[in-house]
Amino acid sequence: MTTATVLAEQVDYRPSDDEPFMNERQLEYFKQKLLDWKDEILRESRETVTHLQKETENHPDLADRATSETDRALELRTRDRQRKLISKIDEALRRIEDQSYGYCEETGEPIGLARLEARPVATMSVEAQERHERRERVHRDD
Repeated sequence: MTTATVLAEQVDYRPSDDEPFMNERQLEYFKQKLLDWKDEILRESRETVTHLQKETENHPDLADRATSETDRALELRTRDRQRKLISKIDEALRRIEDQSYGYCEETGEPIGLARLEARPVATMSVEAQERHERRERVHRDD
């Protein structure tokens, strides 16, 4: 098989329940998905820094200045959330390396391909996550 064929197969590849869970191909698929996501976040972050450096002008109008400051604060909050997401991505990549990726940290059961496809940094199955959120709500209400 040629390199071009292998690359074309990888582009079209989607993990399925018909194959062994977290086999080498699935792990590689999710690793690439996480790395691409991280690269996109870092690229957006660099663009934000460039944009914020250019946007340091003083606005004579108070309303314009307030709008600019609000936009800047929102942008910085978004970047902070993305910084935290990068640490979750890095943790997921570590789990791929130690072969624990895709398994619930609470029950040890498989998380499920659909959940991992939607949220590649997931550490709990849907059921375990729901239990966790219910417990959080109960303790928060106390």
